Amino acid sequence: MKASSTAIRRGVSTVILTAMLFTSVAAAAPYTLFESGQVRPLALSPNGALLFAANTPDNRLEIFQVGSSGLVHRGSVPVGLEPVAVAARSNDEVWVVNHLSDSVSVVRIDGNGTGGAVVRTLLVGDEPRDIVFAGPGKRRAFITAAHRGQNAPFDPQLTTEGIGRADVWVFDSENLGGSLGGSPLTIIPLFSDTPRGLAVTPDGSRVYAAAFHSGNRSSVVHESLVPNGGEAAGGVPGPNTNVQGVPATEVSVLVRYNGQDWLDVLGRSWTAQMPFSLPDKDVFAISATANPPVQVAGPSGFYTGVGTILFNMAVNPVSGKVYVSNTEGRNDLRFEGPGTFAGSSLRGHTHESRITVLGAGSVTPRHLNKHIDYSVCCAPVPNAESEKSLAQPLGMAVTSNGATLYVAAFGSSKLGVYSTAALESDTFVPSTANQIQLTGGGPTGVVLDEARGRLYVLTRFDNSVSVVNTTTKQEVAHLPMYSPEPASIIEGRPFLYDARRSSSHGDSSCGSCHIFGDFDSLTWDLGNPDGEVKANLNPVVPVLPEFGPDGTFGQDTSFHPMKGPLATQSLRGMANQGPMHWRGDRTAADTAPSLQPNSGVYDEAAAFKEFNPAFMDLLGRSAQLTPEEMDKFTHFALQVMYPPNPIRNLDNSLTPRQQAGRDFFMETTSFFQGSCESCHRVDVNANPGEGPFKGFFGTDGKSSFDAEPLFPKVPHLRNMYQKVGMFGAGFPFGNSPADTFLGDQVRGIGFNSDGAIPTLFHFNSGFDFHPIFNAVGIPDSPEGFAAKKNMELYMLAFESNLAPIVGQQVTLTASNAVVAGPRIDLLKARADASECDLVAKGRVSGHDVGLLYLGSGQFKLDRQALPHVSDTAVRQGVAQHGGVLTYTCTPPGSGPRIGIDRDLDGVLDGDEGGTASSPVLFRTAR
Repeated sequence: MKASSTAIRRGVSTVILTAMLFTSVAAAAPYTLFESGQVRPLALSPNGALLFAANTPDNRLEIFQVGSSGLVHRGSVPVGLEPVAVAARSNDEVWVVNHLSDSVSVVRIDGNGTGGAVVRTLLVGDEPRDIVFAGPGKRRAFITAAHRGQNAPFDPQLTTEGIGRADVWVFDSENLGGSLGGSPLTIIPLFSDTPRGLAVTPDGSRVYAAAFHSGNRSSVVHESLVPNGGEAAGGVPGPNTNVQGVPATEVSVLVRYNGQDWLDVLGRSWTAQMPFSLPDKDVFAISATANPPVQVAGPSGFYTGVGTILFNMAVNPVSGKVYVSNTEGRNDLRFEGPGTFAGSSLRGHTHESRITVLGAGSVTPRHLNKHIDYSVCCAPVPNAESEKSLAQPLGMAVTSNGATLYVAAFGSSKLGVYSTAALESDTFVPSTANQIQLTGGGPTGVVLDEARGRLYVLTRFDNSVSVVNTTTKQEVAHLPMYSPEPASIIEGRPFLYDARRSSSHGDSSCGSCHIFGDFDSLTWDLGNPDGEVKANLNPVVPVLPEFGPDGTFGQDTSFHPMKGPLATQSLRGMANQGPMHWRGDRTAADTAPSLQPNSGVYDEAAAFKEFNPAFMDLLGRSAQLTPEEMDKFTHFALQVMYPPNPIRNLDNSLTPRQQAGRDFFMETTSFFQGSCESCHRVDVNANPGEGPFKGFFGTDGKSSFDAEPLFPKVPHLRNMYQKVGMFGAGFPFGNSPADTFLGDQVRGIGFNSDGAIPTLFHFNSGFDFHPIFNAVGIPDSPEGFAAKKNMELYMLAFESNLAPIVGQQVTLTASNAVVAGPRIDLLKARADASECDLVAKGRVSGHDVGLLYLGSGQFKLDRQALPHVSDTAVRQGVAQHGGVLTYTCTPPGSGPRIGIDRDLDGVLDGDEGGTASSPVLFRTAR
């Protein structure tokens, strides 16, 4: 670990000098929060001598020596951005999955375990999450990734139905190939949404892969297909007025597929309006010994009904049964608030934390908190009931005799201990006696060391590793890892996830829906019949005067408390985007004036604090958070960032069709006398008088008339690519009353506020995502359809907070300069364009080294005494001295920290510890 006190010993002048250097290359914050969810953050070496940990915020692999007296930190190896999973292939080779870098770092560990270096970087699909070794000799590496990404050697076919959105990449670990990113044996497509966890049988013959947002077979009937007049007219289930007697807005209807029919909460069939089906394939079985590995054929190749959000898996080494940690979203229930109306039962019962047991042809969910009485609400926390609860189960470990299962309860700061027999038979009794308290919050990964009677647990809230005695069931040590996260992130994170603090039953939190700060791919009816109608004071996008002074077209803009089904929105990227929620009903509009940035309606901090009542009305807490607590939560939440768009080219260019779509979006004028961009603002300067403000990604925070019952805030468009996979929903306009039946679909929730629209441009029905297409007179012809498709392709590649190059990597060795050179040139070019900071980390002449790209072909070394070195000299030095360097494009402003000064104390990494020998690493071409 680095000691920041060295800066004081070295003198203030060093700090000032280094700060002057950084000023020219860093125009943004040194830390960017992505809130990536850890999947397999811990691994033991096969001989049990070393423990490896993913230090997610610091982009490193930490190495601990394991001994009878406990853990001792021995070394730290820089890897890719946001490492979330670790697997030890041997005692001296560890593979690390880098979620944001779309890569896998192959790390060679030093013989003494005090360090190591990345010797190869594999490039895989978007947002990889997990890794296991299986197959013959367990030499095959299986890696989960989304079916997209710039490194994928295929067209993701985002606009084509019937395409799975999940992949498992398979590499031969002993023959990675000579291509830039490695040559996979195969890429196995799975008919599910983005994948996450993996598990392997003890003999390595079978691998199990799980969808992440697997869904629960729920969807929505589009509002236009629902009769008006409420339940009595065959429409929206009642109640259909609020406590004031004001009729609710006509909205869509939540339905669930039972394998044959689509039914609503009243049991009424809507099958005629839903021309597709949801097979709900959740967990897939893969033959790891086949050449190449393939999904097992037939019904035994997948499991259904496992859960809504699937986190991790573990295999019982004796019985072969698979345990899947998951949560089941209860969006079949309706309404938040006190619940005086019949059917108001969602308060305090949003999710159930479960372990689902998979056997030979069987799927058996087990509710971990069956002691909860959901009819009673809402006791102050903590209480006797809540303290028995385990929330959001993640990592698991099974003893070698198959008798005991350990579960990391992320939302409870505990480990659950279960008899596998009692779990499978559902005879277990929830009790604190079978739970292990941890001093650090947010446990994610757990590794069992049976030889020493120990469990090692990574606690994400404080970025530490806990050591637990399995005999006494007590934590005996807690070792912090270095974290660059500022205090505002560390202090605010628990308010998103900590169910013991958030809910009266101790089983749910904001993070139950906003999975790792994102969404859950579900639609919920969170209206409140007991609520009152509120005025909407948000600003409206101006239109022609003949349509009225405010552009509402006479539409009711008020906030009715019964808002109907709405899809969960992400907590990412809320800064600079104005009011929150689909309607913008979380708003500070009454604090006029409203000017960008950050005043009135554009005060995102004030808007986010309007969510405080949800702790009572939705999670069932007895009181809201205190102002001080909500302030900490707000400061944390507004820092969560969207990742780079994985569809856009790495050089930030657009394809000809994407560019044609963007030209239409920016320039084509409708009868509103404005383009699409007039409402959906795209990173443009603020209006005159509002200052030099930028950062719009589809919205500037205003509301706008739209062809839907709710008067909406103009939404941002950064995450359209995440919502692909539902095709076939019907509409009563276009070419036919409904689409041809399109069969099985990956998702039940698509686009728009309620998730009812299947695609951005729906060719089969002639329906367009936005009526402005028809307003500008694009004909229903092949040319017209092509123009609309171009628009769709652009929206899938929409601008985001960070350029596509951020996170991307390449490893340069003494022998691969020809292959790696063009990729390094690309990273340099994007850094020169100010889209990223470029760093290089690795070893040359046996020395650990870090470099920061300064532009104009020059690098700064992590030794203060050494002069700048040219790009040519760096490459030649690697070739001539047997070096290895991994280049990474980091978020703007983070390069100095990640590249040359880990703790930003002004003493560069190579000078730390008082051993700055200033080795000559790059002799040539200086």
